[in-house]
Amino acid sequence: MPNYKMMPHNIEAEQAVLASLIIDSMCQAEIMSMLKPDDFYSDAHKSIFSAMQKIFQKNTPIDFVTLTEELEREGIVEAVGGIDYINVLSDAIPSAANFKYHVDIVKSNSVRRMLIKSGQNIIERAYSEEDKDDVLNYAEAQVFNISEKEEISQLELMGAPNGMIKTVIDMFDKLDKNPDALRGIPSGYRDLDAITNGFQKSDLLILGARPSVGKTSFAMNLVTNIALKAGKSCAVFSLEMSKEQLTQRALCSLAKVPMQKALTGKMSTEEWNRIMIAAKQLENAKIFVDPSQVTPSTLLSKCRRLKAKEGKLDFVMVDYLQFMDDDPSDKEKNRQAEVSAISKKLKSAAKELGVPILVLSQLSREIEKRDGHKPQLSDLRESGTIEQDADIVMFLHNPERYNDNPSEDEPGIVELIIAKNRNGRCDSVKLRWIGEYTTFVGLEEKVAVQKPKPMIEEPALEQELTPTDDDIDGLV
Repeated sequence: MPNYKMMPHNIEAEQAVLASLIIDSMCQAEIMSMLKPDDFYSDAHKSIFSAMQKIFQKNTPIDFVTLTEELEREGIVEAVGGIDYINVLSDAIPSAANFKYHVDIVKSNSVRRMLIKSGQNIIERAYSEEDKDDVLNYAEAQVFNISEKEEISQLELMGAPNGMIKTVIDMFDKLDKNPDALRGIPSGYRDLDAITNGFQKSDLLILGARPSVGKTSFAMNLVTNIALKAGKSCAVFSLEMSKEQLTQRALCSLAKVPMQKALTGKMSTEEWNRIMIAAKQLENAKIFVDPSQVTPSTLLSKCRRLKAKEGKLDFVMVDYLQFMDDDPSDKEKNRQAEVSAISKKLKSAAKELGVPILVLSQLSREIEKRDGHKPQLSDLRESGTIEQDADIVMFLHNPERYNDNPSEDEPGIVELIIAKNRNGRCDSVKLRWIGEYTTFVGLEEKVAVQKPKPMIEEPALEQELTPTDDDIDGLV
């Protein structure tokens, strides 16, 4: 695409920054932490700054002598304007007192140039790409990559005014006055929340289990609890099940109706009542489902849009990790490296969105060979860096699957093992699995279904279904 305008730049500001580095050693560390060679517009200035970086990394002061020596060693003295130009830079400003102002100008122009280049790339992609979603994902990724590159953290003095110590003391004071002040999103399971203090913003959560132990059921129980009991907004990315399959699970679980009866058309009037009450609850809940194949980048893009449209997003669930691709066009990357890249990007997405992301994962067959058959962190399939990236790793373990059920445990008891908890203790929680309802409940909960007040008088099935508050309270 033709470039009708000169890219934003300010040669005088670039010269002032380079001059500051030459004449004042006190500002060198700060400038080096704020800029990189590509922030300079002039090719000569890029090369000079790059040479300065190498000097600085050797823990050697940057001055006229060390700079010219490094440029000569690299054989680029003449390419950057010769010794005379280095002399010009040394005399470009009387002092480095305003170096921050000059750095801001250089950085601002650099960002503007990156945005222009990204805009040109987006325009070219919009002309050549037919799929609008691919174009939107590409455009969002281009801008996100710029903002990600420009995130520069600085070393901070712990005891600085309004610094880290004050922040932590304020947090302790808030907790002293209200122990629940910093509680995360409640899972709906009392014993799990006691260990995790709720799911915290920006956390990457991994839920692992062998096939047919109930990963998806438990994850959907968490989603419905978070949406209905806590009133939160949830996004569900199902790479394995269709949106209809997930919905039927959620309905039957919430209504405490056997899925087999619902799927074979054998529900009683009372069960229909419960299904309709559950349907009304889910209709009012903020649960968004996407059954398409997603990469971490497209997941982040879709969540950004959902958050912008709805005004909030509180919880994300992905079912499951082994079905995700990182970059489908990269055929050379081995699967372990790809899973490592996926987990890092999902953690990054959780941080950017400020929400907990729960990712389901298959476990390896090594469990089958082990005495006791309890999952452990090394069982994460194609694990890569999942264990390191995750803030919480949970495993579902069903002893009955291996006839390992302790004699003191009643049938249907499943153990939820918290194998990693970055901000708390590791422990386990016992849950009761009610298979016919595809539901996990805490041991303190009553298993029996509370019978709702009749809402449908046979045979008048067409009358309006209006659940009462008592009906809903009895089911949630």
